[in-house]
Amino acid sequence: MTLRYISVCLAWIASMVIAVGPASAGTLQAGVAKSDISTDAEGVRINDPVYAKALVLDDGATQLVIVAMDVTAIGGIGEIGDDFLPKLRARIEGELGIPGDRVLVNASHNHPPLDFICEPEEQVARAFDAVRRAQENMVPVKTGAGAGHEDRISMNRTLQLKDGRAWTIRHSNPCPPDDEVVGVGIMDPEIGVLRIDRMDGTPLAVVYNFACHPYITVPRGGVTADFPGFASTVIEENLEGAMALFLQGAGGDITSILYKDPHRPRDSQPLGMMLGLSTLKAVRQIETKDATLQVIAETLDLPRKADFDERIAELEAEQSDLLRGLRGTSLNFRMFLPLYLQYELNPEHPSYYSYRYLQSEMLGTDELSGLDAWNRGHIDKYLRNIESMEKLARIQDKIATLERHKKINSDAGDPTVATEIMGVKIGDFVLVTSPAEVLVEVGLNVKNASPFEHTYMAAYTNGYIHYGPPAFEYPKGGYEVTECLLAPEWQALYETKAQEVIALFK
Repeated sequence: MTLRYISVCLAWIASMVIAVGPASAGTLQAGVAKSDISTDAEGVRINDPVYAKALVLDDGATQLVIVAMDVTAIGGIGEIGDDFLPKLRARIEGELGIPGDRVLVNASHNHPPLDFICEPEEQVARAFDAVRRAQENMVPVKTGAGAGHEDRISMNRTLQLKDGRAWTIRHSNPCPPDDEVVGVGIMDPEIGVLRIDRMDGTPLAVVYNFACHPYITVPRGGVTADFPGFASTVIEENLEGAMALFLQGAGGDITSILYKDPHRPRDSQPLGMMLGLSTLKAVRQIETKDATLQVIAETLDLPRKADFDERIAELEAEQSDLLRGLRGTSLNFRMFLPLYLQYELNPEHPSYYSYRYLQSEMLGTDELSGLDAWNRGHIDKYLRNIESMEKLARIQDKIATLERHKKINSDAGDPTVATEIMGVKIGDFVLVTSPAEVLVEVGLNVKNASPFEHTYMAAYTNGYIHYGPPAFEYPKGGYEVTECLLAPEWQALYETKAQEVIALFK
């Protein structure tokens, strides 16, 4: 064996160590893997699987695990228990050597109307297995950040009313009368994109962040990852060998624009395809380069809301006023509907052809116009009763919600809730987390206050503390403010801490 041959062999071995071994200082490495976490229950149809997708990053000085899960929340509500995150972090730290506070777990906020993922023991095992395989498959990478745009599939679901209050578009209550609505809230159509390439330029992963509310499901029912799942499929099918990881944004008050449309099947696939194609358009414009990794994890105590009794009393007073406003009417629904349609179809001559009205006018009688006035009076009275009934149903739902959240805060036995905030900087891509269902206004504030162009909010991350509305929304009484554990002061505290975290990045 010649010395030259030995030297060549040693050089080849060294190159393999660099390619698959631990990262040397300043060389960012990444690996991806996914685990199917769909339910194993018999008889449940799997339309498209739900996943735990793992991205592991290591630049030789800092490690980071990102787990993107097609679930409702990381604890708090839904199918993931409160012990999931600490168990997963403990196992990652104990078996893989990555500190638990370097593990970021985001929920897409997917919630189909069924038990759709595996049992609790399997949830941790499968998520950990994805992280383990991702770590085993790490390769040197370059990264790049960019932004896409998608404004066709979503809207702000909080309607602004003439009286200064807010009304949220939900299936559990009707929409308000059109003449009471004066505007809609803002939205964030930006798609934050992190592109991760192997050293040969082929894509390894696409991390994309978008504010939305995935609860459209699919026409035939069954397990689905909703439109983020379909978007990821579009991305992966067009970027062979790459994995797409969706991170939910500040989508607490965002809904699908077709959410309550009764004339279309509930089908999230077309929405997902649009989101996927818009993300791909941004991906193709991103150039990757050498990158470093920074991770900051801090805890912030946020004040719990304590005015539940006052809000309930206000709603009960409004309820009493509406009840007093109900009036008797000679009509029931059977008589109301055909009569209402009759007067809507021809408001000028609802009772007969116009010549009968002309004949009455010529004779100086008012038999038809008198009948019309009588009928319109009863129709208007019935409509006012219906509107009061719709508002009463909404008030009942809000009172029940406030009572439930009052109990949660009371049982906690602490005036504050400990909140984890993680800041991540991967090259030019900056991410700030919150465990709340952050409303879009707060997410935009965090982004706009950052000195980094590509700064994004990952809500629904590392826990769940219900909604995070901006302080100015609290007096308006919308759904997100009602179903909220936090006092309005939380916003300023959170945004200040987010800015402090971002300021630590180099």
